[in-house]
Amino acid sequence: MIFNRLFGGGGGEAPAAKVAVVRNITIGRMVRLDALAWRRLTGSNFALDRDTLEITAQGVITLDDGSHVHRFYTDDELMLQAVSQSADGSDADDFTLFKPWSSTYPADRSDAAAFRERMREPAWTEAGLPPFQRFWYEGDDRPQPPVELWEAVYYDRDGAPVRQIRQACMLYAREVPPEGQELLLAIAMQPEGGDLTHEIMIGLPLLPAEFSA
Repeated sequence: MIFNRLFGGGGGEAPAAKVAVVRNITIGRMVRLDALAWRRLTGSNFALDRDTLEITAQGVITLDDGSHVHRFYTDDELMLQAVSQSADGSDADDFTLFKPWSSTYPADRSDAAAFRERMREPAWTEAGLPPFQRFWYEGDDRPQPPVELWEAVYYDRDGAPVRQIRQACMLYAREVPPEGQELLLAIAMQPEGGDLTHEIMIGLPLLPAEFSA
């Protein structure tokens, strides 16, 4: 499952200048999705009005254990994510698809601190959504720190990153019939030189057979 290698995660070495091509997916490519991945679920809040993604940006995260997270973005901030051991993504085996649910600016420092404190808890409640249980640290109901990482974002496959974004995040999940899962990713993110925002994304795991490029 997504991010199962992030326990105790954090920033790592800077990624190489050229981004990976993962299952033929990179900037400028079109991804085709099997809409049954979400349409078959009963009571899920995840839905898309199309089954193609035009990738216009790519994020790269290198974790402390040497594994890699590859994020592929559309202009409307849909995010297809892959996790691999190798930098080139050739052994990627965790795939998820996320869409934005909400994006807010903290009102003040106490608001920012309260959001981070919420990410420590074993459950997440969000307006308009059912409760989610923490996916990371599964089976541990104690408060746990969010995962800290840096993401380098590219608009050009062969160019330098245009942004470096510091993030604190926590992943939650809930079961959805029949035999499905819905994910919630809570993120406190701040680009270098930019403002802190609180992001909520909802998503679902994808099987390799459920997308292609």
